[in-house]
Amino acid sequence: MTSNPSAKFPLIVCTHTISDYLRHRSRKVMKPEETIDFPIRKVWSRIARIYNTEAAKYGGSMAIGQILLSIEPDGTPSTKLGPKMGMESRSLVRTLQTMEEEGLVKRVPCKEDKRVVRIHLTAKGKQMRDVSRNTVIRFNEAVQSRFTPTQLTNFRQVMSELDRILEQEQLF
Repeated sequence: MTSNPSAKFPLIVCTHTISDYLRHRSRKVMKPEETIDFPIRKVWSRIARIYNTEAAKYGGSMAIGQILLSIEPDGTPSTKLGPKMGMESRSLVRTLQTMEEEGLVKRVPCKEDKRVVRIHLTAKGKQMRDVSRNTVIRFNEAVQSRFTPTQLTNFRQVMSELDRILEQEQLF
């Protein structure tokens, strides 16, 4: 704020407002629905809520179902599970511990390399995996039936390209 000493009334200039105005004129303002990330986050939150509600009926969660579906028949090294699912190791370790306590998985040291621990499904874990698989299939059939094959192809192409961009390009 500045004032003019020769004037009867002080001249007040708010430089902060002018610079904000100029900045906003040169930069596009986007509504959340115009962004790439907002609709993805919104839809993913709804999908997660649906999966978690269904999994809760069996004493599980979406994360547990995702892990069950990611374990190979001959076991999967614990270090490969996180990257395979895009899950942070801290969350994965905690969830695996819970799954082991509930009798869904067991940790088996690799015979060739004792440093490697493979995660195997127990009989109960295999049953829960079947429930998870059926839930994913039912969800996808219900949703995909509402779109044309062309819409689904376009959706997959856009998501694939978005994934490539985010993986390979420096955006900032």
